[in-house]
Amino acid sequence: MPKTPTSSLMPHTKSPKTAKLKPPQDCTLGLSVVHPKAAGIDVGNEEHWVAVPPSLDPNPVRRFGCFTGDLLALAAWLLQCGIQTVAMQSTGVYWIPLFDILSQHGIGVFVVNARDTKNLPGRKTDIQECQWLLKLHVYGLLKPSFRPAEEILVMRTYWRQRQQHIADAARCIQHIQKVLTQMNIQLANAITDLSGTTGLAVLEAILAGERNPRKLAQRRDPRIKASPEVIAKSLEGNWRPELLFVLRQELDSYYAFQKKIAECDQQLQRHYQTMEQKGDPQQLPKVARDQRAHGNAPGHFDLREQLYRSTGVDLTAMDGINVLTAQTVIAEVGYDMSRFPTEADFVSFLGLTPNYQISGGKVVGRDKRKKKNRAGLALRFAAGTLLRSDTYLGAQYRRLRTRLGTPKAKKAMANRLARIIYRMLKFGEAYVDKGREFYEEKYRSQQIRFLSKRAGELGLQLVQPC
Repeated sequence: MPKTPTSSLMPHTKSPKTAKLKPPQDCTLGLSVVHPKAAGIDVGNEEHWVAVPPSLDPNPVRRFGCFTGDLLALAAWLLQCGIQTVAMQSTGVYWIPLFDILSQHGIGVFVVNARDTKNLPGRKTDIQECQWLLKLHVYGLLKPSFRPAEEILVMRTYWRQRQQHIADAARCIQHIQKVLTQMNIQLANAITDLSGTTGLAVLEAILAGERNPRKLAQRRDPRIKASPEVIAKSLEGNWRPELLFVLRQELDSYYAFQKKIAECDQQLQRHYQTMEQKGDPQQLPKVARDQRAHGNAPGHFDLREQLYRSTGVDLTAMDGINVLTAQTVIAEVGYDMSRFPTEADFVSFLGLTPNYQISGGKVVGRDKRKKKNRAGLALRFAAGTLLRSDTYLGAQYRRLRTRLGTPKAKKAMANRLARIIYRMLKFGEAYVDKGREFYEEKYRSQQIRFLSKRAGELGLQLVQPC
């Protein structure tokens, strides 16, 4: 299959005014039963309330505990009643053990968003909630939430744990900087990163008992831009014992989190070896020096090669998408795009589409989701890095930023990045950048056609200069 330049295949999102009108649904026949053998479960921390149709059991609403024996009894009762599908809300993480047990017993589970199951106004109890879920599910009014494949769930667990350790290590560095400031040690103003080679060497020397600023400055790495004199001047301060104690604890905690991050990397590498191979890492083109993995990228193995091996495409070929962003997207949604019928569904799942509220044919508001998708947030950050990019995507982002402003431009550009990722993963297309000049010429031609059409409507003729 020939490789198509993906950057030219990004359609624009239709506004509510230009969107096609959907035919009205036929409501004359009323609601029809879609899931006759269904159940509704109100999930809780200590107990679960389950409701089945009254025709299947004389006691249709029952209470079960949260222990494993209680969940097994719950599954056995549902099988006795002939239940085939179950609907329950995604309440915290309480639903996960119940989901696993019901799935093992062959019962289809619909994990639904609590926002889609709001009850009618009135008193709310657990008994009423499970019966309301049953009623909605029987008539097919609930859609299941997205849940990736098992191998992606395992990868997501390792990756989320790793990201949590990175956040904890970053907080340790912030606490270290706070302690140094209290001692009037202005090392953070002389070097960029306290967790770098120079910063850690100086901190270890301080905790080993060295107090001479010039000797401490000799720990400076040759690549540091700050001179030894500036570093020595920043290391003059007071050495309070209680603050040195806090400094030691925070530095030990930082090292502990770095060890845990390395352990997560090892587990992630082992998991990649168990996944199906779709691409040969030997065919992966070498990356330029300024595009190499840096920062918090795994150092024990080449994550870019493993991503290419499991997906068959190089997502990092897009400017702005580094290996960490690509890994976050794969860990959150996987690489099987058949779960999303269209790219619009994929982008909507990532929370990168506007949710208009239309009344009287006009947009009266936009519903802002409180919870952000992790993959969508990663693509927003990736879009912000395109500001100084001399590529097709960079030129497109700068035009959007000028017209819409930074926040909206980031969301719109993240939308376009998500659509490219969808096509690459679904069709196996390789991304080809056409360059900034191609985009600017294309935009100029569009403006000329628009002005020519507008001039024709006014009875004028647009003449281009020679």
